[in-house]
Amino acid sequence: MITLAVDTALAACSAAVLDTARGEASAVERIKPMLRGHAEALMPLLQGLLAESGRSLSEIDRFAVTIGPGTFTGIRVGISAIRGLALATGRRAVGVTTLAAMAETARMAGFDDRPVLVALDARRGEIYAQAFTADGVELGPARVAPVAAVIAELPGSVASVVGSAAELCARQAQAVGRNLACLGHDAAPRPGAVARLAVKADADTRPAPLYLRPPDARPQDGAAIPRQ
Repeated sequence: MITLAVDTALAACSAAVLDTARGEASAVERIKPMLRGHAEALMPLLQGLLAESGRSLSEIDRFAVTIGPGTFTGIRVGISAIRGLALATGRRAVGVTTLAAMAETARMAGFDDRPVLVALDARRGEIYAQAFTADGVELGPARVAPVAAVIAELPGSVASVVGSAAELCARQAQAVGRNLACLGHDAAPRPGAVARLAVKADADTRPAPLYLRPPDARPQDGAAIPRQ
């Protein structure tokens, strides 16, 4: 199976092509760190990636994309692009959560022998968080909550943390007499990790946004024009 995976949910615009017939190490990745501008950067990045991997869109068997949590606009950019490519080629598209992709990124880096907490900065004094076993099984649902609340309710088997809010969690854990090893501060998952998870995903897991809280931008009260 040849999988094309995209991530635009956080602080990067990235993509990977993974050919399982050649092994998981065969993934060709392109990663462009960025906070905005994903919509303009994604298609040129995909064109370059396909050329580098020697593949065409017609050869892709499955498309994958991170569905959140993350930035409201970034999530929509990635999902819209992958849905469009899947529709145009008649192939399946699957969604992978950003938190699961971060946990898989940690496993790809060699941290595969312990349960891990994925913690991403959600601002407003909160984090996006979810814990996973060493095999990637969820230890509870994804949530957005203050750091103190996440640490207070963290399963005792979790001894490490990864993500942009990893240091915050490690300090909070230390403050309550618990040790959490900080494995890394990555601001976004590797696209190869998204591809690896997509290969194992149910083919009917279609991409749909995962928003853990409403968007920051909302219409002002009283600003809407009444309909006639």
